[in-house]
Amino acid sequence: MNSEKSQRIGNGPGEKVKGGARKKSGHAHRKSLNDSLEGEVKAFLIDEDRLHTYDDLTKVNPVTPKTVLKCLQARYRAKVFYTHAGCTLVALNPFQPVPDLYSLDVMKEYHCAPQPQESKPHIFIVAEEAYRNVQGQVEPVNQSLVVSGESGAGKTWTSRCLMKYYATVAASSSLLKSQDTVDRIEKRVLVSNPIMEAFGNACTLRNSNSSRFGKYIQLQLNRSQLLVGASVQTYLLEKTRVAGQPANERNFHIFYQMMTGGSDEQRSEWKMSHDQRFAWLPNAEKTLEEDCFDETVEAMVHLGINAEKQGHIFRILAGLLQLGNVTFCSAMDESQPCDLEEKSKDFMQRCASLLCVPVEELQTCLRVQTLRAGKQSALFKPCSLADCSVRRDCLAKVIYAQLFEWLVTFINDSICADNSTWCNFIGLLDVYGFECFQFNNLEQLCINYANEKLQQHFVAHYLKAQQEEYVSEGLEWSFVKYQDNQGCLDLMEGIPTGVFSLLNEECLLNRASDAKQFMVRLEKELSDNGTMSWDKFSKQPHFTVAHYAGKVTYQIEGMMEKNKDPVPPELIHLLKKSENPLLHQLFADRDPVGQGTRGLRQVVTVVSKFKNSLESLMKILHSTTPHYTRCIKPNTDCRPLTFKKEEVIMQLEACGIVETIHISAAGFPVRIPYTSFTQRYGLISNLFSQGTGENGLEADNKGALGLAAADILRVVLSHSLDPTHHIDNETRSSLVHCGRTKVFMTNSMLELLEEHRNRVCSQRAFSIQCCWHRHKQRRRHAMRRAVTLIQAVVRSWLVRRAVRRWNRAAIVLQRSWRKWRALMDALAEAELDDAEDLQEEAMPPELDPILRARGSVQLSSIQEPVMVRGWPMGLALASAPAITVSMTATGFQKMMSVMACLNEHCFRSGEYKVETNQFKQGVASIRAQPRGSIKLHYQRSPLLYADMHPDHKRDGVTGLNQILLEST
Repeated sequence: MNSEKSQRIGNGPGEKVKGGARKKSGHAHRKSLNDSLEGEVKAFLIDEDRLHTYDDLTKVNPVTPKTVLKCLQARYRAKVFYTHAGCTLVALNPFQPVPDLYSLDVMKEYHCAPQPQESKPHIFIVAEEAYRNVQGQVEPVNQSLVVSGESGAGKTWTSRCLMKYYATVAASSSLLKSQDTVDRIEKRVLVSNPIMEAFGNACTLRNSNSSRFGKYIQLQLNRSQLLVGASVQTYLLEKTRVAGQPANERNFHIFYQMMTGGSDEQRSEWKMSHDQRFAWLPNAEKTLEEDCFDETVEAMVHLGINAEKQGHIFRILAGLLQLGNVTFCSAMDESQPCDLEEKSKDFMQRCASLLCVPVEELQTCLRVQTLRAGKQSALFKPCSLADCSVRRDCLAKVIYAQLFEWLVTFINDSICADNSTWCNFIGLLDVYGFECFQFNNLEQLCINYANEKLQQHFVAHYLKAQQEEYVSEGLEWSFVKYQDNQGCLDLMEGIPTGVFSLLNEECLLNRASDAKQFMVRLEKELSDNGTMSWDKFSKQPHFTVAHYAGKVTYQIEGMMEKNKDPVPPELIHLLKKSENPLLHQLFADRDPVGQGTRGLRQVVTVVSKFKNSLESLMKILHSTTPHYTRCIKPNTDCRPLTFKKEEVIMQLEACGIVETIHISAAGFPVRIPYTSFTQRYGLISNLFSQGTGENGLEADNKGALGLAAADILRVVLSHSLDPTHHIDNETRSSLVHCGRTKVFMTNSMLELLEEHRNRVCSQRAFSIQCCWHRHKQRRRHAMRRAVTLIQAVVRSWLVRRAVRRWNRAAIVLQRSWRKWRALMDALAEAELDDAEDLQEEAMPPELDPILRARGSVQLSSIQEPVMVRGWPMGLALASAPAITVSMTATGFQKMMSVMACLNEHCFRSGEYKVETNQFKQGVASIRAQPRGSIKLHYQRSPLLYADMHPDHKRDGVTGLNQILLEST
C-alpha cells in the first residue's frame, strides 16, 4: 500500500447540514449533560495529562460520556486515532495522511505478535483477531467485520485497509506452490476496489468519497487459511444520482474520470469535445484524488476486462452524458408528442450513436407511451413534458444500474473460488452511514433503515446478549439501560401498518400518487407511535422519524415514484435491439414489467428488494462472529486534527459506545468456560489444595468442573486477600461468579488469578531449576574428582621420572669427578718429584701427552702457554668454603693480574682470598715459580643447576648440587 497517497478516510469539503429538530434536541441535551456531569467528572480530570495514555475507554473512571470524550480528545491531539471501547474499536478520522500507520511493516508486526491485544489499538488488531479465530476454528468459525459510522467517518478507507491486510497475511503465509495463485487472487481482490469506488462512490456534502451503495465482501479461505477467492454482494445502488444530483454534490466518479483522463482519441470516440458541458456533471471544475482514470483502467485490465469491453463500457457512459443534455419542449398541438429543443437534436443523435440504437426509435420511446389493454392492439399516447423527462431519466438509471450489476458479476466471476476449494470466510461489511440532509427522500429512508438494522444487531449481540447471558447463567446483576431502537424498526418495517408496508400498498394502486393523501394515511395509522412526528407548521408533505442517531425529516413528494421505479417496456425492447454487444447483453434476459397471468400487475418495489437483500445480509451476520469498528467523524468540515466535542458526543451516544463501556466495566467482562478455566488455572489448586470446606461461592449443580473451578477461586481469594479480614459472600460475588457453564469475573479478579498462577509457575520452575542445578553440581564435582586423580597420577609419574634422571646424571658426574681428582693428585705428585731436575736440564724434557693435555699451569720451561681446563671448578668452588692458591710470580703487575682474574671469575662473593707462597710459605711447588706469563681460563660449568655463587649463610644446597655433594 502506498502510504504517501492520501490516507484520508474522508476528505471532501462539506457543509454542515442538519435538521432543525436535531440541532435543538442536541443543544438541550448537551446543556443538561454538562450540568449533571460537572461535579462527577471533576475528581477524575485532576490528572488530565495521562488521559492520552488510556488505550481502552473502560479504564477511565467514572465512565461517562464526558470522560470518554475527554479521553478521545486527548488521544486525538496526541495523534493516536484508535482506541478500544471494551469489545469495540473506535477509529477517529485524522483527515490527513499518517505516515507508516498502515505500512507493510506494521501489518507484519501485528500479525507476528504473540498477543496482538496487548499492542497499541489498531484496525489490524481487529483483523488479526478474526483471522486467528478462523485459524483456531473457534465456533462460529466464519467471521464478519462490521465497519459502521456516519458518512465521512472513514468506513471506506478502513475497509480498504482490512482488505489489504488480509491479502498480505494470506500471501505471506502461503506455500511456495500456491504463491502465484495467492498473488493473483489478492491482486484481483485489491484492484476490484478502484472499480467499485469509481462506479459506486461520489462526492457529497459530507464526504468526497462517499459510498453510494452497500457492499459485503466475503474473503474466501481454504483449510490452510490461505486466500483463494472472494465474492462481492451489493445493496441499494443510488442510481438516481445518475440523472439528478443534490446541490453542491457530484455524480459518480467514473464520469469525471472520463472527462479528465480520456485522451483526445478516446474523447473523439466518445463524441465529447473539450469545451462541451454536461447537465449531469455538476461541479466538474472541482478536482479530487478519486478522479484517476488510469488507475480504473489498469484495474479493469487486471480483472480481465479487455480493451474491447472497456470501449463498450465507456461508450455507454458517454451516451448517458449526452442523454442528460437532451431537453424537451411542449408541442403546439397537445395531441402530438413533445418536441426536442433545437440544441438537443445533436445530443440525441450522439446518444443514439453511442448506444447503437436507432435515433428515431429512441425519440419515440422517450416521447410516446405504449398502452396495452388485454389482447387489444397497442395504443400510443403522447407523453407530457414532465413524463418525457421522467422517461429520459429512467432510461439513464436503468442502463447504469444494469451496467453496475454486470461489473459486480464480472468481478465475482474473476475472483470467486469454487465451493470445493474454500471452507471458511471473513466477511467485510462496508455500508453507507447514517444520513441527514436538508432534503431527504426514499434513498435516505432506506440507508437509515439499514443503519438501524445494524445498530440493532450491535445492541443485540453485545449489549442485550451480555445481560441475557448473565441471567441464563444465574447471575444477579442490575441491568444497564441502553438505547434500544426496536420501536423505530417496528415503525418502518411493521406489518401491516409500517411505513414500508403502507408505501408499497400505495404503489400497487393503479392511480396517480398523491403525497398529501399518503401523509394523511400515515398520520392515521401511525399516530400512536412515539418515534414518528410531524411539523404542523410545514406546508410540504413530510414525516419525521426519531432514529438512534437523531431525528430526520423525510419529504414525501416523489417517494412513491422512486419506490415504483417503473421502467417502460418500450425502453427495454429498444435496448434489446442495441448493436452494442455489452448493452444488448445487459437486457437480453430481462423481461419488461407488464401484466401477470391473470391481468394482475407484478410490481417489485425498491423497498421490497432492499428489505429482502438486507434480510439475507442480517442472516449472514447472525451466523458469524461479528467484530465491530465504530468510525467517528471529529468534525463536519473534514479539517485535519480538528476535534469538535458536539459532533463527537452525539456519535458516541448514537452508536452505543457509552453503553458498551458501562456494561463492560460495571459487569463481568471476563467469561471463561469451565474447561478452559480448569486447564489454565488447575495447577493452583493442585499446589495449595486445602480441602473443600466452605468457600463462599455457589458451586451447586455444576458438576466436577464447577467444583474444581470453585476450589481454585477459593484458594486464590484466601491467599490473595488479607486472611485476618473476613470476606463475605457479597464481596466475593462482586469479584467473581460461577455460572452454570462459565466463570464470570472482573478484570481485577483476572489479575489476581494471573498473579497467583505466575507465582505457582515461578515456584515450580524454581523447583525444577534447583533439581537441575543439583544434578549439574554433582556431575561437576564428580568430574573435578576424576580430573584431580588423573593430575595426581601424572604428576607422580613425572616426579619419579625426573628423580631417576637426576640419579643417573649424578652417578655420571661423580664418576667423572673421581677420575679427575685422581688425575690431579697424580699430576701434583709427578710435578713435585720432577722439580729438582728442572734447573739442571738445558733443554726442557718433552712432557707426557697426557700431562700436556690435562695440565693446569704453564711452566717456565715450556715456550708455548698451556691452557688450564678447569671445567669442574664451579663444582669445586661450591664444595669448598675457602681455597688457597699458591703461585709464584715475578713482578707486581703479573701478581695483580692473576689476582684480578681470579677475583673476577671465581671470588665475587668476597669470602675467598688469594695468597702467594713466596711471601708466607717457605717451600713452594714448581708451579709457584713460573717464568713466563700466567693465563687462567675459566669455562662455565655445564651443570645448569649448580650454584655458581655459594653463600654460607644459606641453610644448605638443594637440587642436583645436593645430590652430587651427598654422593661425593
